[in-house]
Amino acid sequence: MTNKSVPFDELDRKIVAALVANARTSFTEIGAAIGLSATAVKRRVDRMRESDIITGFTTTVRPAALGWRTEAYVEVYCDSAAPPRRLAEVVRNYPEIMAAMTVTGGADALLHVRATDVEHFEEVLERIRAEPFIRKTISYMVLSHLLTGSPEAGAGRAATAPGGDVSAPGRSG
Repeated sequence: MTNKSVPFDELDRKIVAALVANARTSFTEIGAAIGLSATAVKRRVDRMRESDIITGFTTTVRPAALGWRTEAYVEVYCDSAAPPRRLAEVVRNYPEIMAAMTVTGGADALLHVRATDVEHFEEVLERIRAEPFIRKTISYMVLSHLLTGSPEAGAGRAATAPGGDVSAPGRSG
């Protein structure tokens, strides 16, 4: 990967848009749609991958089909001695945490959690609360998704049913 700036033109935008819409679209199909050969599309995709514009390709899944039926967002409030890197180390140990980010406002972090059911979520929440630097949490259970096409509504990178050998939805490898 390089850090230098690479050209990114309208054809690159069209290629990226096609891949975002369907990562399995062939280079031939993309080329036909934008007026390039499959080889030219491949060269551009390779360049964008090497320059870290395209960072990967994913499969989206419906978490409920895999047993992940409960979803929540958890605000985490830490003791002042908890740096973000420490929180990052901890959240990596929870396959139920789909995303974790530091935030502005009263909370120190926000976690996106999926679980098999409310009891499973409660168990995960209790484990999070038991971390020595966690002062408190506030949870928000998701009732429904208003934007059904969003990644949060059902997209994951690698998944299997709970207890399987592949990570939970939204977690890689």
